[in-house]
Amino acid sequence: MSQNLPPLVNGLPPSENITADSKIDHDASINYWNNVPATPGGMLAMLGNFSWYTRIELRGSKIFLAKVRRLIPTLSDHQKFGLGVDCGAGVGRVTEGFLSDVCEVVDIVEPVEKFTQALKEGELGQRGVVGDIYNVGLQDWSPRKNYDLIWTQWCVGHLTDAQLVAYVARCRESLNNSGIMVVKENLSTDPFGNDMYDKLDSSVTRTDSKFKEIFKAAGMDVVKSEIQTGFPKQYKLLPVKMYALRPTN
Repeated sequence: MSQNLPPLVNGLPPSENITADSKIDHDASINYWNNVPATPGGMLAMLGNFSWYTRIELRGSKIFLAKVRRLIPTLSDHQKFGLGVDCGAGVGRVTEGFLSDVCEVVDIVEPVEKFTQALKEGELGQRGVVGDIYNVGLQDWSPRKNYDLIWTQWCVGHLTDAQLVAYVARCRESLNNSGIMVVKENLSTDPFGNDMYDKLDSSVTRTDSKFKEIFKAAGMDVVKSEIQTGFPKQYKLLPVKMYALRPTN
């Protein structure tokens, strides 16, 4: 009779040992985003059409980065970064509303070509703040420059845990001596403390502890972290956390 029972892994049936990130399908993710309009309005729809959301969110990023800069003695807290990169840039919402104010030039990493085409043809492309554009997913991007600021926001959920460790490690190697990497992402609210898989866009929302494990495995220290504040509580949005990373000494 026991021969008819499913095998156990760590005392649990195989179905309960399937990690959230193992369900990620990169093709499904790209297909999902290819069906999103290549406009700020289209991207805003992903935020529930809350026009106030992006203003609060960008302000939180600016304040957080200002705090981080004061923690690095070799980094001026009032001069612009020379070269930044917006990873998972979409149509450039973060670059336009924030990174262009703190960086002289911002490279773009974004796999959806219609988004980067709209970015090039829009105001950002005309202002000359956008540097090189890489139409690849983060799992396939190997930096060939040294960056002062690597900003990665709302996109690493499309990477498996192993891919995310490798991505952060590659970014670590491409940071200038006083460079900073920031990861800004939603946090899982699973009652059992697990990562959450979203079938809609084939992405994973990770726990705070999982992020810290990944950063450590990639050779990065969290020099500062902070929960984004200012969102009205009645909307019951997922918590958003920012992590400032520096190479482990």
